Amino acid sequence: MTGRQAARALWQTLLQQKRPVLLDGAMGTMIHARGVPFDECFDALNVRQPDLILDIHRRYVQAGAQILLTNTFGANRYRLAEHGLEDQVRAINQAGVRLARQAVAESGRQDVLVAGDVGPLGVPLAPFGLVQPHEARDAFREQMQALADAGVDLFVVETMTDLHEAREALAAAREVAPELPVVVSVTFTRDDRTLLGDTPEQVARALHEWGADVIGANCSGGPAQLLRVLRAMRSAVPDAVLWVKPNAGWPEQVSTGRVLYPAGPEYFAEYAAAYARAGARFIGGCCGTTEAHIHAMRVTLEHLPPDLKPEDVRVQVLGPAASPREAARQAAVQSRAASPPAAGEETAWPSRLAQRLAQGRFVFAVEISPPRGVNLHKVLAGARLVADAGADVIDITDSPLARMRMSPWAVCQRIEDEVGIETTLHFPTRGRNLLRVQGDLLAAHALGIRNLFVVLGDPTSIGDYPEAMDHYDVVPSGLIKLVKRNFNAGMDYAGNSLGEPTRFFVGAALNLTPTDPEREWRVMRRKIRAGADFFLTQPVYDPDAARAFLEGYAARYGPLTVPVLVGLLPLYTFRHARFLHHEVPGIRLPDDILWRMSRAGDRSREEGIRIALELAARIRPWAAGLYIMPPFRRYDMAAEIIAALREQEG
Repeated sequence: MTGRQAARALWQTLLQQKRPVLLDGAMGTMIHARGVPFDECFDALNVRQPDLILDIHRRYVQAGAQILLTNTFGANRYRLAEHGLEDQVRAINQAGVRLARQAVAESGRQDVLVAGDVGPLGVPLAPFGLVQPHEARDAFREQMQALADAGVDLFVVETMTDLHEAREALAAAREVAPELPVVVSVTFTRDDRTLLGDTPEQVARALHEWGADVIGANCSGGPAQLLRVLRAMRSAVPDAVLWVKPNAGWPEQVSTGRVLYPAGPEYFAEYAAAYARAGARFIGGCCGTTEAHIHAMRVTLEHLPPDLKPEDVRVQVLGPAASPREAARQAAVQSRAASPPAAGEETAWPSRLAQRLAQGRFVFAVEISPPRGVNLHKVLAGARLVADAGADVIDITDSPLARMRMSPWAVCQRIEDEVGIETTLHFPTRGRNLLRVQGDLLAAHALGIRNLFVVLGDPTSIGDYPEAMDHYDVVPSGLIKLVKRNFNAGMDYAGNSLGEPTRFFVGAALNLTPTDPEREWRVMRRKIRAGADFFLTQPVYDPDAARAFLEGYAARYGPLTVPVLVGLLPLYTFRHARFLHHEVPGIRLPDDILWRMSRAGDRSREEGIRIALELAARIRPWAAGLYIMPPFRRYDMAAEIIAALREQEG
């Protein structure tokens, strides 16, 4: 039996085994952890630092992986050209295959296949770019020919964002080596769509129709999102062979420049079982995963019952928002404190939010994100609901998690005009140079926006357009200083007159439960000195720790005179709670809250509201207000919480 025949036989064996096939984990994460910066060409390390790549493959084999992906994700002519290496496509790809083969040979295992890893070209295809489909196919064919000649057992086309590009890659694979199996895996945004708007169902049907041997999803968000995507794919194409490799949650860049992922091995192990029950045949990890994640999944998969039956694959979809209890709603409307300022008050207060905070009135702010498209109906309906319940101000986010959204300026203006409630404009500095920052400030002021929330913003690398410009000329504290000391004094950055001063009321971000309190105190102090008028915080689930953080600041720098609106993110389900705890950087839920949500069952929404009201009661004595973040756009939950708290005010 030839090597190719043996590989084909092993492939059939893996497909027929009762338990899912275990894949390897991240390559880029492991490389970066060894000190290689992200701007280096990771694929070229096959030639330049082969021992590093070999060691990573060895670790995954030892952890139990049954398929190794070569370190060739970006080894096509377009991506290599960024490093001046476009003439080394063949050498780099074949070296990648040799290193994976060597790791398998050294292990002595006979049950491991080597897959040629093929990623996107890194350039947009027509009609969204200049690269024509036949040119894309040529580039894929060049890379795949090198991989096939070096002896890969299958092709893995992964992290695709464009179905048209995926089709060209699949066609190239069939032309190069029609006998080799081909996996095609797509990545999704937080909205469970590809970058070009395709749903998991549409992706599954298209890839299956085009003849991919295995279809699936990788990268994207964390395990929770890809379980949802996997179920949708299987529902659309029940007889498809499914592949899943999630990231270890959403990444966070720390001050050292490293990128950290929150989901640990134990969490991945639990999801390995969930993926198996959802019908996945191939399970592994993507960005942020290590050999520890793969080992944990192996242990779980080995202990699955041999007669495991797939779960019901119907995808649960959140139903329409339920209205709060009418009595509570009416009581909130009657006590609503959103009346316009009296005559002459405009000269005293830049905004109603500023007035309320100065008067010591407890404030309710609600976060709303702009839509992905042009329709504002749901946003306006949500704004009306929370305004009627007694919200004082609505905070409009700007490209949260670096996702493309409607400009928040338009949303602010429409809400203020049509709903009659004041808004706060989130104003990230990332992606704006100093010229645009100042022009945008003038535009916001001209639209009547007075409340600003200055924040750095999420890096584009984690969002819809990872290649987008990510630079900025001014940090948040610098922008606060520019607004308060220049614009509000009638001058631009260069000292030129604006004709008249602006009247901005400026907020800043704050983490009340940081891992490094000393650093957060210093940043907080810098923002206060720059002129911050108020703080909005991340969600708080441990009020005692949050209060202790503020007391620590007061002990070091003196009493805090800037009002703090404390973040409150109601929990919707136990899965939601675990997702926040394991996959969102900076959020940790106490064990008793997780326990309560785990026991809530069908009453999890109600339990989440009870927990939120209890947290609010503990926060209210020392905070200036609440910054409520409705989960999954469930504005009804925010409205019910505000209405209940307004009732307590009497």
